[in-house]
Amino acid sequence: MSSSHIKRLMMPRSWPLPRKSNIWVQKPDPCGHSMDKCMPMAIILRDVIGIAHSRREAKKILQTRNVCVDGQIETGAGRGVGLMDVLTVGDQHFRCVLDKNGKLRYNEISAKAAGSKTCRVSGKTTIKGGITQLHLHDGRNLLFDENPEYKSGDSVVISLPDQKITAHHKFEEGATAYLIGGSHIGEVATVRSHEIKRSSKANEVQFDEFGTISDYAFIIGDAKDIPLEVKA
Repeated sequence: MSSSHIKRLMMPRSWPLPRKSNIWVQKPDPCGHSMDKCMPMAIILRDVIGIAHSRREAKKILQTRNVCVDGQIETGAGRGVGLMDVLTVGDQHFRCVLDKNGKLRYNEISAKAAGSKTCRVSGKTTIKGGITQLHLHDGRNLLFDENPEYKSGDSVVISLPDQKITAHHKFEEGATAYLIGGSHIGEVATVRSHEIKRSSKANEVQFDEFGTISDYAFIIGDAKDIPLEVKA
């Protein structure tokens, strides 16, 4: 069996698929998302959204060039579509989120909402020529002539598909956080404090009723930015 597949019993728990219906399931192609935070395009079209009835039909839909991810045409059946990505199929738009059971969901959003995407800043480095490179959670990198104010853990809103930054959400007290890990996954809460450890221990963030590690907090502008409810 090709390495492009894994046994269903070994697939990430975040994938909302039955484990015992078949032996194998396709792996997403390498992309900026970790495997537990994305799913391959053909499986999304067939098993999650239900637009296609078979993998073959999903490939035919992709060949029409009417499928986009973050505003860019995609034709690969294994293309990973991950957390906060915008998937467009014809006139329908979907955003990838994690529900309160930790499952990946592709919930429908409006055309206006599909024009932007919130990305978590995972780090920044200085490259040749004094250029600052901003690393985002989905694997993309943005370049700046000067060192921008964005810090790791902050979030930026980018327009799609031109990738222009339109807003900046700081990881600070009073910020709105979407939990992408831990026992409160899928919830939205307000940051009360952010403790940075000067050691190998993980940084911590406190909310009104619980705390968790900072890596699980994805800063957003408003709870409405996360389409947790599926449209009827």
